[in-house]
Amino acid sequence: MATERHYSPIDKFLLQADTAMRTLLPFSGQPSRPSPAIVQPDSKLDDVETRHVAGLMRINHTGEVCAQALYQGQALTAKLPQVRKAMEHAAEEEVDHLAWCEQRIRQLGSHPSVLNPLFYGMSFSIGAAAGLISDRVSLGFVAATEHQVVKHLDEHLEQLPAEDEKSRAILEQMRTDEQQHAESALGAGGFRFPAPVRLGMSLLAKVMTKSTYRI
Repeated sequence: MATERHYSPIDKFLLQADTAMRTLLPFSGQPSRPSPAIVQPDSKLDDVETRHVAGLMRINHTGEVCAQALYQGQALTAKLPQVRKAMEHAAEEEVDHLAWCEQRIRQLGSHPSVLNPLFYGMSFSIGAAAGLISDRVSLGFVAATEHQVVKHLDEHLEQLPAEDEKSRAILEQMRTDEQQHAESALGAGGFRFPAPVRLGMSLLAKVMTKSTYRI
């Protein structure tokens, strides 16, 4: 029977630092799945459409940076081994989204948000705090966050130019994955947050989207 590996505090710090660098440095994340955009045809977008789509994809990329940090913070403080492993597995799947969004942003001639390190630090702290409270609260936070992400993805899918099939394919696959993460978190016993808490999370999300659309 396999035994769980135990890491020293220094080991944990180095692992977290490695994850942060792979999340924040350009082209550091290695996706396990090819981008859904690969099989889609190129489209001709005008300058206004290109800037708008790049802004939308930059928002989604920052959202994935936040997701990585959130899951890593929760995994660090999770009390039950199965919850910690679930967080780590979800973080691995989010690497695909992170890489896909960055690839598309570069194709559009733009760049990820310079605010990503700030949002990573904030999200990591929130995730670690949620894990310290309880695993049930931590899982509930995942579900509430992923539901918020799905809502943003729906809005972005409506705003994409009809001919931009590459960006659409990426966002549609991300939506499927994020919805599954939310359902899995609730199925594992996640706490269903009340409406006032969800509203507060929505307001914080708006701060992120407004600030990263252009920078």
